[in-house]
Amino acid sequence: MCGGCVDMIELGPLFRLQFLMFAEIAAGWALCRTGALKPKDRKILSALVVNLMLPCNIIAAFDMEMSGDLIKQFMTILIISILIQVLCSIVAAHAYNHEQPAVKKVLQYATVCSNSGFLGNAVAECVYGTMGLALGQIYLIPQRIIMWSAGISYFTEGTSRKDVILRILKHPCIIAVELGLLRMIFRIPVPMAVNSVLTSLGRCSTPLIMLFLGMILAETGIGNMITKRNLVFSVIRLVLLPMAVLAGCWLAHIDPVTAGLSVLLTAMPAGSTTAVLAEQYNGDTEFAANCVVLTTLLSIAVLPLWVILLQKLLGA
Repeated sequence: MCGGCVDMIELGPLFRLQFLMFAEIAAGWALCRTGALKPKDRKILSALVVNLMLPCNIIAAFDMEMSGDLIKQFMTILIISILIQVLCSIVAAHAYNHEQPAVKKVLQYATVCSNSGFLGNAVAECVYGTMGLALGQIYLIPQRIIMWSAGISYFTEGTSRKDVILRILKHPCIIAVELGLLRMIFRIPVPMAVNSVLTSLGRCSTPLIMLFLGMILAETGIGNMITKRNLVFSVIRLVLLPMAVLAGCWLAHIDPVTAGLSVLLTAMPAGSTTAVLAEQYNGDTEFAANCVVLTTLLSIAVLPLWVILLQKLLGA
C-alpha cells in the first residue's frame, strides 16, 4: 500500500472521484429539471454511449504490455478474477428468481458488473500505486468479457438461443472486447492519432452515463431509491461478495497486494452501464439507476472501511 499505511491523504483521490461522479449526476438532474434535456433524449444518449463511447473505451483499455517479471502475479490475479466472475454468475443465477423479469435482469447484470473499470482503477492506483493499476487492468479482463457476453444475455430476449447468441456477438461492446484482446495479445500497433481518438471518445463514456443517471432521477425522484430491495442488493454488492473473496484469498494464502486488490475491486458499486442497458433493452430503468446511485453513495463510506480492514488483516 502506498506509504505502508492508510490515511486521509491516500483516500483523498477516492473521495474526489466519488464527488466528481455525483456532480455529473447532479448536472444531468438539473438539465432535465430545467427542460434543457427532455426524457426522450435518454434513448439518444444511451445509444451514443453503447454504440460509440463504450466500445472506444474498451479497446483503449486493452492497451497494455505484459512484462515478463509480472506474468506470475498477473496470472494469479487473472485466475482470481475468473473465479470471482464464476461466483458472481452463480449468485446472479439463483439469488433473484423471485423478482419480476424487468427487475431480475437488472439485479443479475449489476451483480456480475461492478464499477471496477472507472472507480476501481482510481482505487487501485491510490491504494497500491502503479502496481495496483497494472494488476487492476488484468483483473478487469474477465469482467469485461463477462459483462459484454453473459451480462448482455440477461437483457437480450430472442426467439431462440441461436438468436440470442447472434445478437450478443454483434453487440458493439463484444466486438470491442475481441479487438482489444487481439490488440493486447499480439501487440498490434495502432497509430498515435487513432489511439488518441479512442482514448478521447472513451473518456466521454463515464460523464455521459452519469448525466444519464441524473436525467432518470429527475423524472423518478430520489425518494424511491432507499427500499428494502435496494438495500439488500447493496449489502450483497458491497459487503458479502468481497467478504467471500477475502475468505478465499486468505485460505489460498494469496499475497497481500493481490488479495487486497481483488477484495477492493469486488467491493465496487454497481456498474454504471446497468442503467444504460436497462434503457436499451426494456429493463426497469428507474430501478437500475437507483441501484447504481445508492451503491455508489454507500461506497463512499464502505470502500474506506475496506481499505482500513485490509490493512489490519493483511498488512497490505
